[in-house]
Amino acid sequence: MPQTVQGVIARAKGAAVELVEIVVPDPGPGEAVVAVQACGVCHTDLHYREGGINDDFPFLLGHEAAGVVEAVGEGVTDVAPGDFVILNWRAVCGSCRACLKGRPWYCFNTHNATQRMTLTDGTELSPALGIGAFVEKTLVHAGQCTKVDPAAPATAAGLLGCGVMAGFGAAVNTGGVGRGDSVAVIGCGGVGNAAIAGSVLAGASTVIAVDVDDRKLEWAKGFGATHTVNSRERDAVEAIRELTGGFGADVVVEAVGRPETYEQAFYARDLAGTVVLVGVPTPDLKVELPMIEIFGRGGALKSSWYGDCLPSRDFPMLIDLYRQGRFDLDGFVSETIGLGDIEAAFEKMHRGEVLRSVVVL
Repeated sequence: MPQTVQGVIARAKGAAVELVEIVVPDPGPGEAVVAVQACGVCHTDLHYREGGINDDFPFLLGHEAAGVVEAVGEGVTDVAPGDFVILNWRAVCGSCRACLKGRPWYCFNTHNATQRMTLTDGTELSPALGIGAFVEKTLVHAGQCTKVDPAAPATAAGLLGCGVMAGFGAAVNTGGVGRGDSVAVIGCGGVGNAAIAGSVLAGASTVIAVDVDDRKLEWAKGFGATHTVNSRERDAVEAIRELTGGFGADVVVEAVGRPETYEQAFYARDLAGTVVLVGVPTPDLKVELPMIEIFGRGGALKSSWYGDCLPSRDFPMLIDLYRQGRFDLDGFVSETIGLGDIEAAFEKMHRGEVLRSVVVL
C-alpha cells in the first residue's frame, strides 16, 4: 500500500519551502523505498528552489542522503530490505556508449524511479537529482542505492551522496592529483574542502585554499590546506604562483562556478597543468579566454561530473577511509536539524555560516 509521509517541497520559484504530506508508492520493478535517516542541505537544493536547474515545479528537495532500504520491487537483487545505503544520482545503466567504453562514471543514461511521488491531491513531484530525500521515506531506482558499512553514522555517510564526493572526486578522479603535486582550490565551502581533503589523502605536497571568507579558510586548514589566500586582500593568481615557485599549481579546482574565479583558476595553473570546474554555474554565465593562452599553456581544462565517481566503487572505499580515521566526514557536519528547519538552513548557507546542515529523521 502507498504510504503518506512528511517531506519538504519547493512549490514555486523563490518561494519558501513547505513541509507537507507526500504519498510514496510501493516500489515497482527495479525500484526501492528507502527510510531516510539523514540528508545534507546542499546548494543544489537551493538552485532547484530558485529555478536555477529547471522549472519542473513542485520539487521534492533533498538528495544527499543515507538510510535503510525498507522494500524493493520485482527484479531487484543488489540490495535488500534492511541494507544501509547511500543514495546516489548517477545509477549507471551499463549499456550506454560511455558504459560500453568502460567509462561508467560518465554514464549518459542513469536510472531513476519510473513512478512519481505525489502530493495528497495527486500532483506529481519532481525529485531533486532524481532522489528527493527531504522526506521520511523516498522512492528511488534500486541502482541509486549503494550499500555501505552500517557502522558509519548516516549524518556522515549521506554527505558522500553529493557534495563531498563531488569535491573529493574533482581532485582525485578528475584532476588526478598525486604524490608531490601542488593543488589550489578556489572556493572553500563543502565541495572545495572535500577537494582539499582528497588532495591531502592523495599525497599532494602543497594545498592552497582560496576564498574571500576567513572563516572558510580556517575550515580549509582543518582539512589539511598548507596555505590559505584571502582573495579580497591578495591577488589569487599572484599568490598561488608565489607559493608554487613562480610556476602555478599542477591542479586547480574551481569550486565556485563563476567566470571570474574560473579565470583565476586558468591563469593560476602551471604549464601543462589541469583546471577542474566543479562549481555549478547558472545558465546565463559565460567565460572568455584568449585562444592563444588556451593553446600555449597546454594541459587540460576539465569539468567534473559528480567527481567522476563510480558510487559502487567510491562510496564503500571512502566509508572505509572514514572508519580508519583517514577521511574526516564528521568535519563537514556543522549542525543537525529537523525537516522544519530547512529554510533557515538555506539562509545560513547564504551567509556562509555552515559547511553542511544535516537533516536528521
